[in-house]
Amino acid sequence: MLKKWIIKNSNREKSDALITPLEISSISAQILFSRGIETAEAGMQFLTPTLAAMPDPFLLKGMQSAVECLLKALRSGETVCIYGDYDVDGISGTALLVSFLRQVGFACRYFIPNRFDDGYGLNEEALKQIFDSGARVIMSVDCGITAVKEAAYCQNAGIDLIITDHHSPKEIIPDAAAVVNPLQPGCSYPFKLLSGVGVAFNVLVALRSRMRQEGEFSGCAEPDLREWLDLVALGTIADVVPLTGQNRTYAYLGLQKLVHDRRPGIAALKKVAGVVDTVSCGQVGFRLAPRLNAAGRMESAVPGVDLLLSGNIEECAIIADDLDAANTERQTVERRILEQAVTMVEDSGQYPDCKSIVLASPEWHLGVIGIVASRLVERYHRPTILIAIDENGIGKGSGRSIPGFHLLEALTACSEHLDRFGGHRYAAGIGLKTEQIKEFITAFESSAADILGDSELVPLLDIDAKVSPLDVSIALAHELKRMEPFGAGNPEPTLVMRGVTVIERRTVGDGHLKLRVAADGQVFNAIAFRQSDCITDGLLDIAFYPELNCWKHTTTLQLRIKAIRKAEE
Repeated sequence: MLKKWIIKNSNREKSDALITPLEISSISAQILFSRGIETAEAGMQFLTPTLAAMPDPFLLKGMQSAVECLLKALRSGETVCIYGDYDVDGISGTALLVSFLRQVGFACRYFIPNRFDDGYGLNEEALKQIFDSGARVIMSVDCGITAVKEAAYCQNAGIDLIITDHHSPKEIIPDAAAVVNPLQPGCSYPFKLLSGVGVAFNVLVALRSRMRQEGEFSGCAEPDLREWLDLVALGTIADVVPLTGQNRTYAYLGLQKLVHDRRPGIAALKKVAGVVDTVSCGQVGFRLAPRLNAAGRMESAVPGVDLLLSGNIEECAIIADDLDAANTERQTVERRILEQAVTMVEDSGQYPDCKSIVLASPEWHLGVIGIVASRLVERYHRPTILIAIDENGIGKGSGRSIPGFHLLEALTACSEHLDRFGGHRYAAGIGLKTEQIKEFITAFESSAADILGDSELVPLLDIDAKVSPLDVSIALAHELKRMEPFGAGNPEPTLVMRGVTVIERRTVGDGHLKLRVAADGQVFNAIAFRQSDCITDGLLDIAFYPELNCWKHTTTLQLRIKAIRKAEE
């Protein structure tokens, strides 16, 4: 879709104060300042994150109780069962907790619910099975904050339930042995945007601190928690939480750990995913995480945890191959559903007049519809919900949204047509019967029409700074790399250069453009992915990211073009 370009306003006087202390260019200073980094101290913390800047984990409400409960289990020899979610955040959080707790002497095992049999979150039948197998302490990761009924079951059964979660709580907080969630009322922890594995990591920081104080490591080496940051980075990046504050620290340091293949499982995963040398956020998000996610989407997420915990190279190779095969199957199913969904939208005759997209089919796979909903949002820029209908006529849907449309609030307004729903601003799930779907579609479209005008239905392209040709150099590209890792909350910078002429154009690969562009006597190599049909005649404005192109031990500058338009006066 054509996008509306939004060029951020800059305060050059204030941003230029960052140039000398940080030894950066004016362009980099503008970008940092626009992202809320207004002092040299904040700039240094951003460019060189350290764990030393972490807030005290005991500021998290419930942390004291959680640590005391765990220490009691350690000293009594009670088995602790980690109950994780089936996505990468939950998988990596489960592996983190199990691996650390076992290393410091806990009897520890884990349970991952099945997406299709158990559903999301704590499940009373699963809790009963865990209890019957001998565990008396259950610790959730990335789920549980709304499990009021399940917490009551644990209390009645004599189970110490420790809930660690990062999702938004409802009015009633579960009555558990401990609840650790930065979003719960009364929590003084300053950083509220942790992932599930990020909350779990804070629990381990607090636990290790208390164990040190009480002499638990006397005569043995104290575990170095930095060795688990690869798992923290996996879940943090995959869960698309904002890469600011602590999350940036975890991703920045954890990506460095992912390079070294200390875990046989991660080495095997990288091999099947074709990840070599450095590991970027993009490689985690588009190569590693989808393979860990695939098993849980298609059947069971347990192999993902087994892979991250295993120390056996041969076993890891087998699991990684299975995950890769599951991911290939997931991609095939995803493409089929996407093709069907696009056909349904195009044949309906309602687009582009519609303000929302809701589609349903008994042929769709429940584990994949969320991904396809995201693809449709990218394609049509409309809040989208896809519903998979089972053999009993029950529909389970997954929705994704756009800026300016709070998906959970819209579902609340349509709740009379739903059996259940939950989520947040940009993603949500629903449950309803087949006979409710038609009325729900009407109500949801009405809600979208009340909120979304024509301007909200045009995607935006945020431009960080206007640059002249002389500003753009290999040195600038190196500076911008220091701002990595890029992701949610810290997007890759986009620059705009005006009055550009294309002096050479050729199509390569699957609809990509290789260009040579000129402006004010400067000539640049450029690549525009999947833009072979764009106009390149006359004077142009280009939105781009200057990147380092390394080939045969030679590094050159290349402009990766994100959008092209006719030059504006």
